[in-house]
Amino acid sequence: MLRRLLFLLLLLMGFSSCHNERISVDLIVQNAVIYTSDSAFSIHAAMAIAEGKILEVGDNELINGKYSADSTLDASGKAIYPGFIDAHCHFYGLSLLSRYSDLSSATSYEQVLKILLKQQNEKPREWITGRGWDQNKWVGQQFPDNKKLSELFPEIPVVLIRVDGHAVLVNEAAIALSGITTDSIVNKKEAVLDNGIFTGIFLESMADRFRNLIPEPKGQELFELVDSAANQCYSVGLTMVADAGLDAGVIDFLDSLQSEDQLQMAIYTMLNPNEENFKQFMRKGIVVKPKLIVRSLKLYADGALGSRGACLLNPYSDSPDNFGILTITPEDLGRYCLMAYDNGYQVNTHAIGDSAVRTVLKVYSDYLLPGNDLRWRVEHAQVVHPDDFKLFAEFAIIPSVQATHATSDMGWAKQRLGDYRIRNAYAYKTLMQQNGWIPNGTDFPIENISPLLTFYASVARKDPKGNPVKGFQKENALICQEALRSITKWAAKSCFEENRRGSIEPGMNADFVMIDRDIMQVPEKEIPRAKVLLTVIDGKAVYTGK
Repeated sequence: MLRRLLFLLLLLMGFSSCHNERISVDLIVQNAVIYTSDSAFSIHAAMAIAEGKILEVGDNELINGKYSADSTLDASGKAIYPGFIDAHCHFYGLSLLSRYSDLSSATSYEQVLKILLKQQNEKPREWITGRGWDQNKWVGQQFPDNKKLSELFPEIPVVLIRVDGHAVLVNEAAIALSGITTDSIVNKKEAVLDNGIFTGIFLESMADRFRNLIPEPKGQELFELVDSAANQCYSVGLTMVADAGLDAGVIDFLDSLQSEDQLQMAIYTMLNPNEENFKQFMRKGIVVKPKLIVRSLKLYADGALGSRGACLLNPYSDSPDNFGILTITPEDLGRYCLMAYDNGYQVNTHAIGDSAVRTVLKVYSDYLLPGNDLRWRVEHAQVVHPDDFKLFAEFAIIPSVQATHATSDMGWAKQRLGDYRIRNAYAYKTLMQQNGWIPNGTDFPIENISPLLTFYASVARKDPKGNPVKGFQKENALICQEALRSITKWAAKSCFEENRRGSIEPGMNADFVMIDRDIMQVPEKEIPRAKVLLTVIDGKAVYTGK
């Protein structure tokens, strides 16, 4: 706050020595409906911007009477919001997505095979990779095996990533390349076997083993992929993202692009837990640059609900002998927490099932004092035991949620959880009430990247087609103000960035988005139809809609 006031004082002193002269700024925005997302949730019509910062907000008369600018944006009554922030996504994963066959539309395993055959015939590849398959869309909703896959592609390695990223289907050529055997798997739950033989389905860390075999892009190809992903983000109003799991090499590459002004997107990075990342970043302290922040660690406590990898306190309702997978021991989780605590790093742990959530909350509580401001996060927090909600408040632990997960999962989640547990699943309102705020994201590319769909799912609890008519467990919907803050101010706060991003206030970065309709006022059904007209980062337009 002191830095912001000093900035304003110096800026005002530098622009004019005579109070009767209008102050020259870079841009004036006028005739808008500006939702500031500040503490009072104030709404203004105009703002003045200079040197990439917001100088002042107010009515048209105030701003035009006090400031002059060569560039003026007449919003013509359009709504303007703070630049949207995705509190949990995989930006680098989105960059890589175009290298994979899109399997999201497949309604059967046979369709998956047809897509792969067609693309391989049209453009032969040394590796066949795909992403987005979901057995819950198929008749029977069962995992496939790799027999047909291996018959079609006996020599080319094939790695097909499930929609949630927590499971893969691979062929025999990929298994042979990996060197994995049934005896070498430590956690037997991470491979699906049939009479002691691999079926090709691998989960969690074993799935990661296969994903890591896929050759990564470099040089110009990597730049083009990242640039394309950034442009996709700008087109939906995103000005900052929190990438949930990166390694040092990728972080350095993104940093170089930002430093050379080739990447405008601000990125909050969560480190994967490996020695290279600890050596290069964590042990050297936090990194806070204009567009790059490195100060958190990403851990996994379990898998995903869709692949039955989420760890539950009681068995799955549709798989009575299956409790899911706890992917980290409490002891190892505690060891990482201590390391992060000692180095001033935030801990962000993926936990979806109620057992995993309880484990994380209990381990966190060993290190956190009530009222702390370390902002350690539970990523997803999809299923929470009723007794455990209070622990979020008691130890100031932040639930980091993704509203579109609720509307994507609602068709089958009750099958997994049963009538009782489903009531405490995707409980975003209850979670928000624990600390009085909640950050929201998408987990893209698992979900659509649009924060407008996040907003819609938060308030309507419906999918983009408007189903279900009365909303899914509507008692846990957020009101519009809460939903907007969850993708702006609160998302920034979850990344320790609330002093320069997430609201339209004097001294803040001039990040904002203009939309063709006012999502705070229009009928609920119109929100998914909203289009971004303009995205601005640091006072510069990075996207202009058609």
